[in-house]
Amino acid sequence: MPQIDRYKERIVNIEFIAVEDFSKLPYPQRFSLIFITSGSVKAILNQRPISISAPGILCLNEDDLLHVTDKVNVAAQTFSFHREFLNTVILTQMKDYFPSAPRIQRGMSFFQGDPMGRGIPRVTEKAYPLLITWFFILGTEVQAQSDSLWVCRIKKYLIQILSLLEDLNQHSERSPVDVVLDYIHINYSSKISLDDLTKCVHMNRVTLNKMFQDRCQNTAIGYLLEYRLKVATDLLTHTNMCLNDIANSTGFQYDTYFIKQFIAKKGMSPTIYRNMSRKYATEQ
Repeated sequence: MPQIDRYKERIVNIEFIAVEDFSKLPYPQRFSLIFITSGSVKAILNQRPISISAPGILCLNEDDLLHVTDKVNVAAQTFSFHREFLNTVILTQMKDYFPSAPRIQRGMSFFQGDPMGRGIPRVTEKAYPLLITWFFILGTEVQAQSDSLWVCRIKKYLIQILSLLEDLNQHSERSPVDVVLDYIHINYSSKISLDDLTKCVHMNRVTLNKMFQDRCQNTAIGYLLEYRLKVATDLLTHTNMCLNDIANSTGFQYDTYFIKQFIAKKGMSPTIYRNMSRKYATEQ
């Protein structure tokens, strides 16, 4: 059932199912993000056989056709959300009215229901602990509504989960650059040095940066900065997090350093970017 926001007296069209038995999937009028934490599942998804073993993730939209054929000691949890939850402005004072607003785009390809298996994103061993931690906090916020910003935090973790899944699934062939990219996408919120990145692939700085220049047209640390700013722009547009919280969430440590880097790369302050991005998207 939808959540009743006890702070703002509104309906928030999201649910967290702590024990998913797969009998009612997919949920009507919902995107569903299912984390399989143990066991395995075999099913027919849109007339295509699939098999998922823990740790694994399944993404479904309301029009998907899922028939489970076998479950072995499976444990799973689901976060489901209405597509309008992806809007930056979730609700107005008018009930049941969803306004035009900027919309979260990251990771949406996993919910398209195409026959190429995009609904089963690749999850690496190193990424899964972080993903499940974010997912657990997200589920806890749904149940606890710990303060008036609980919906904002859920969006933050949803953005981070979908962004990481998208980045992990961009390339099928693994190279040293892919290994470092995975490390950045997983650990960007922590302090990272160039030495940390070279140790991932046992390369010297010159070789690693040359490979990054060839692949990403940037140095490894330059890419790290760009990625942190990319996540920060999503959080600016789609949440009401303060600048200090966004800085901490994206590895900048201090809001002053975050603002300095943002202005240098984007040519405007984070606050101006937030206002302009929302105004531009609403006018489209």
